[in-house]
Parts: sequence; C-alpha cells; structure tokens
Amino acid sequence: MTNAVSSAVRTELAPSGTLNVGLNLSNFLLVNKGSDTGEPAGIAPDIGRELARRLDVPPQFVRYPSPGDLAAAASSGAWDVGLIGADPLRASEIAFTSAYVEIEATYLVLADSPLRTIDDVDRPGVRIAVADKAAYDMYLRRTLKHATLHRAAGLEGSYQLFLNEKLDVLAGLKPRLILDQQKHPGSRLLEGRFTAIQQAIGTPINRKLAAAYLRDFVQEVIRTGFVAGLIARHKVQGVTVAPSSS
Repeated sequence: MTNAVSSAVRTELAPSGTLNVGLNLSNFLLVNKGSDTGEPAGIAPDIGRELARRLDVPPQFVRYPSPGDLAAAASSGAWDVGLIGADPLRASEIAFTSAYVEIEATYLVLADSPLRTIDDVDRPGVRIAVADKAAYDMYLRRTLKHATLHRAAGLEGSYQLFLNEKLDVLAGLKPRLILDQQKHPGSRLLEGRFTAIQQAIGTPINRKLAAAYLRDFVQEVIRTGFVAGLIARHKVQGVTVAPSSS
C-alpha cells in the first residue's frame, strides 16, 4: 500500500473531511483516556492517527464508555472507523478488518472455588460475571450451553457484581484479571483461555471501498512492524500482534 489514496476511498472513509475515529474507553489496554479536553493516547488512538495521516485528513476522536455504545452508534454517522473487538453479532452493521492485536480472555475464581479448568466452567449452576456487551461477553453468549451470564456495566461493574453477588466466576481480559487476582490472596486464574479477543477496525457496513482499504491497511501495519512498535512504545502487557492473513 502506498500513501496515495483515491478520492473515492477518502470520501467514503472521511466524508466530512475529518476522520471520525470511535474509541472504546473501557479497553484500558488500548486507550488511555486522557483529560476531558485532551487527546487520548495508546495503541488504538495511534492506529487512528496513522490512518488519518495516510488519508491526509485530520483525526477526530469520538469517545464511548463501552464497546456496546460504540457498536450501537454504527448507523448514526457519528464515527467513520471504530476500533473495537470484532464479533459476528455486530457484523450486520459493521464491516470488520481482520484483527491487528489479540487479547486473551479467561476466568478468575476465588480460593475456595471447586472449578479448576476452563472446561469446568460451562456446567449447570455456574454463574459468570461479565461486562455487558464486551467482545468476550458476545463470544460467551454464542458458545455457553449450561452456565449463566450475569452482566454489569464495564469491567469494574462486573468485578463488583462478582464479589457482591458471590458469583462463581469472573470472566475478563487476562491483564485486568491479573490485577483483580492481586486483591484476593489464593484466588486463581484458570489456566489457558476461553477466547482471544480480536481487536479490529470497523466501518459502517455500506462503505464497501472503505472496508477494502481498511483490510489492506491492517495487513500492512502488521507486516511492517508498526503495530509491534506501538505495543513496545506504550509498554502494554497482555497484548500480542495478530497473525497476518497475507
């Protein structure tokens, strides 16, 4: 890919002349919120800035408190590209690229839990606390057969629900669960993962030229080491570069 972008692609990606970049502020691994008036920092904002640079338009960040809020605004025109976990349940309104980074998701249990492995969790009577509409919530909705999901707003909300309701399991991104584990001596992360969240770039489903350009863009920033450089620069643990599909 070169920096030359056709006018048709630029018009689809930034019809206002500004690239409106939707950010999920609850993903602390990829976005540092910054001040209310300041510019956000982190891997996801820097991906948005690089895309805007290639389009030769200024970026404007549109902040959302959760991935569900970002996804719900897909048809509103509020954002042109959204940096969000790719999920089939969102694909009717959002055209996703392949992932640029992956984040492992697993379970936390307290010291007295009889659950020992990932496979132990999906059993009748097991109650799982989860952040509502997080990408791993969407995955568990599709895949669980017996355990029940109990949702709260955001990562901290699901953590508090887990404790206050004495639920059996807390589902979450591994880096955050490691922090929660440190607050509870004897608590355990179940070994392995139930999924790896595919952090991707989305654009409204009707923007076909934009979607094709974004797919190529993601493969190039993986292949050239740009994404790996961002992970190193921001010193983020628990995030890995997604495999290139080309």
